[in-house]
Amino acid sequence: MRETVVLTEERAKMLRRKKEWIERIEKLSNCKISIEDQEAVIEGEDPLIILRVKEVFRALNRGFDLDSALYLLDENYFLEIIDVKEYGKTRERQLQLKGRVIGRKGSIKKMIEEKTNTKICIHGKTISIIGRWENLQVAKRAIEMLLEGKMHSSVQRFLEKNIVGY
Repeated sequence: MRETVVLTEERAKMLRRKKEWIERIEKLSNCKISIEDQEAVIEGEDPLIILRVKEVFRALNRGFDLDSALYLLDENYFLEIIDVKEYGKTRERQLQLKGRVIGRKGSIKKMIEEKTNTKICIHGKTISIIGRWENLQVAKRAIEMLLEGKMHSSVQRFLEKNIVGY
């Protein structure tokens, strides 16, 4: 079976340089991977593993580091991508919204990650989350609350009420 993932130009260049990343993904997934132009080509026997590797590349595309993206090889972890354009039409508003999710010196993003045991990456016009399903849903709702304009204290209370076990 063969699948492809379109990469950003920046990520395609980076993956060509970091051959050890590709080798690590290949070793962990038992798939053959090649970077052709701006595409990651994934070949392997198991369709489910190929789809998981595809998610790893989607996560790398959204700005995650390799270690965070590799969680997606585990069937208990998922990737969710929130489009900030749905909450703010202008570039300026989108920057404000991303700033709300990041918080002063990254404090809000870090708080959400810690309370939900997830990884969050803010890249371009998206906010992406990697985590176990229940935790990911809580983190996603907290981020949506911030994007909808809810106060940081309300989001913090929501998180404290909805903490999911690891």
